[in-house]
Amino acid sequence: MKELDVFLKNVVEGMKSMAQGIDVLAEKLEIIAKSRVDVRPKRKAKAKPARKAPAKSSKKKAAQKAPKRAVSNKAKPRTAVATVLAIINRSKKGVNMATLMEKTGYDQKKIANLVYKLKNQGKIKSVKKGVYLKA
Repeated sequence: MKELDVFLKNVVEGMKSMAQGIDVLAEKLEIIAKSRVDVRPKRKAKAKPARKAPAKSSKKKAAQKAPKRAVSNKAKPRTAVATVLAIINRSKKGVNMATLMEKTGYDQKKIANLVYKLKNQGKIKSVKKGVYLKA
């Protein structure tokens, strides 16, 4: 019986200490939750300004006053494939991989992939290993 009483007293003391620990944890969680709410306030939606309909005559005036854009003599290709194809098309004897890398600034793998695509499309052909010419 005495062993049972001692055991029960130990269990009760353990439960009390656990309850105190849980209370401390609950207080800390409340503090953290309050601090997070304060850190992130809700944003207010910005009102967009109303647009006015343009007058009929303003379009004509704007078109007349607009400066002309400078047109460059060289039209640059927009895609990487078009860039490589343009370089190959300009050469008479053919272009090797090193020249393509130098002129485009692309790495070897990218140029190899672009050349592969162009060969499959039939736009270029290999004169010899690593030298490409317009088909």
